[in-house]
Amino acid sequence: MPVPFFLRNLVPRRQQRSADSKTLLEALAGLTWVQWGHFWSGWLAWSCDAIDFFSVSLVVSRLQTQFGKSTSDITTAITLTLLFRSVGAVIFGIISDRFGRKWPLVANMLMVAVLELGTGFVQTYSQFLAVRSLFGIAMGGVWGLAASTALENLPVETRGLASGVLQQGYAVGYLIAAVINLKLVPETSSTWRTLFWTGAGISALSAFIRALLPESQVFLRVKAARRAGVQTSTGHKTRIFLHETAEMLKRHWILCIYAVLLMTGFNFLSHGSQDLYPTYLQDSKGFSSHDATIATIIGNCGAIAGGGIAGWLSQYIGRRLTIVIFVLLIGAFIPLWILPSSFSALAAGAFCIQFGVQGAWGVIPIQLAEMSPPAFRATFPGVAYQVGNMVSSASAQIEATGGKNLRTTLFQNGQLMNVPDYATVQGILIGVVAAFVVVVTIIGPENHGSRFEKYKTAIEEGAGRDEEVQDEEGSSSPSPRGSINVDAEKRSHEGSNV
Repeated sequence: MPVPFFLRNLVPRRQQRSADSKTLLEALAGLTWVQWGHFWSGWLAWSCDAIDFFSVSLVVSRLQTQFGKSTSDITTAITLTLLFRSVGAVIFGIISDRFGRKWPLVANMLMVAVLELGTGFVQTYSQFLAVRSLFGIAMGGVWGLAASTALENLPVETRGLASGVLQQGYAVGYLIAAVINLKLVPETSSTWRTLFWTGAGISALSAFIRALLPESQVFLRVKAARRAGVQTSTGHKTRIFLHETAEMLKRHWILCIYAVLLMTGFNFLSHGSQDLYPTYLQDSKGFSSHDATIATIIGNCGAIAGGGIAGWLSQYIGRRLTIVIFVLLIGAFIPLWILPSSFSALAAGAFCIQFGVQGAWGVIPIQLAEMSPPAFRATFPGVAYQVGNMVSSASAQIEATGGKNLRTTLFQNGQLMNVPDYATVQGILIGVVAAFVVVVTIIGPENHGSRFEKYKTAIEEGAGRDEEVQDEEGSSSPSPRGSINVDAEKRSHEGSNV
């Protein structure tokens, strides 16, 4: 029975089970403590990133009182953080691909801890903006380094599930920040400052844990080769790195543009459904700040569940098909997100929408890692992610402007009130962005099951041409992986065998 072209394009090529391949449970049971340590250190780093980012959102009203500024003035800090993320992604991504995974991530998390600590000591609004801008640079480096650390040391069979769990470290980070804000902040005289100081301590712990673990296996291999006689000076390695980076950009510039488009859609999807959600519940539905926080926490529980399930599912049906399925779920649940008036129904809508949004997001770490040029698995995903984040930083302003111009009525406290219609605005934005993500996902490449750890690192000649490490006979071969045109050609050639 012939397979429709739509499915033929999405379902990855079936690969025969090799003698050394394992089931998911077998692969998980065989993980060493070092592999577990690498994964959870990456997960914790990403969770710390979320703790600090959402700390500003959680204490906006307290910051208004502290600095005597409006809500829009305080949220300027969030926008600046998002804008500077791409700078950090470039800096820390290049350092990681050049020097290794371990110490760049340790330095990155210590920088995050210092800036979190500094946020708790600022006295003026200008100081607050300056520190949050610098934090954007630190924050920009975390995702690429954390994802590469967590995934590249795991067996191929576990990477789908690991991707989903890793990505939802962000939702867990939000939950931790929310609990600290609800329970600890009101009990301390320092109020909002306590939230940032606590986050600084957790980030420092993350750096300490990563420092205890060894370097990633791919970089240990390079060090072993140098000790065996392949000696190169630091300057020579830097020249190789720059040359291979230029070669990679020459070969994969279309893929770079594609990755930015994909991540722009994904970041609009998440920011469009998260940033103004508490404001939507309070202003358009009339709920208290406490109820809005509870509904947001329920939504993040849906995110955690969706990420893990989608990551696991992608290991069997492919990355892109999983993304498409979960994005279509978003469209199906938009009415439950915007139409109800009761807390229980709206909370259920938040759970279902975030199940779809963050379910699709759960596939992204492994999808980007597999499509990336193998030698640049920190720089390429990190920069694509953060440039997309930079473009989507306007999502909150788009929704706020839409709410000013699109109004509705709310019956509250015995009277009709004219309020922003954030429900309609968010429904339209999420629907349009979801359709965009589906289209971009379908037309893109997929390197499902890629053994990217077998390729050369960025400080080895041939890395920019995606060459594999030489085997025992001394042969290596360039691979066309990551090229959209080549992937399309391969799919058309293999279509008759699906």
